[in-house]
This record gives sequence, structure tokens and C-alpha cells, in this order.
Amino acid sequence: MRLQDIIFELCVENNWRLIALEVMPDHVHLFLEVDPTFSPSTIIKRIKGRASHHLRKEYPHLLKLPTLWTPSYFCATTGNASTETIKKYIENQKGK
Repeated sequence: MRLQDIIFELCVENNWRLIALEVMPDHVHLFLEVDPTFSPSTIIKRIKGRASHHLRKEYPHLLKLPTLWTPSYFCATTGNASTETIKKYIENQKGK
């Protein structure tokens, strides 16, 4: 899936550790480990910006849409939940 490839590329470029990723029809579940110098808004802007640029370039029919993303996002720290618990939750979102 092209969106996954774009996210993988960004993770490599920015030294983000991608722990889990699921692309849903209307949203994305993403679990990253990043250097604390990266703010959540910076990460989301990079992902949405790169994805919009490449997807519209590669799929011209998307140019008809006013936007590919909403301006909103949800971000949370893992807190007391283990990495494995969150990874399983994201992986279990397939097909829901």
C-alpha cells in the first residue's frame, strides 16, 4: 500500500522507530518511538504533507478532492500500557 510505503520512508529518514501501523478506510493507527525533540504536530505534518504530495502526484484523480486529510489528529503516550499491548491493539484493528 502506497501510504504505508510513504510512512516507512519518513520513519527511516527521521530515525523514528515504527512499532505498528494499520491503515483504515478513514484513519491511520500509528505507533512510533521518536526522539523527544520531535513534537507530535511536527510528525503529523510531515506524514500528512508527504503523503498528500506523493498521493496526489501519483493518483491525479485525488487532485479533485479539496484535501486528503482533516486537520485533526489524536496523539497519546503509552503510559502504563506495554508496547506489546498497544501493538496488539493496533494490529487487531484490521477489518474493523
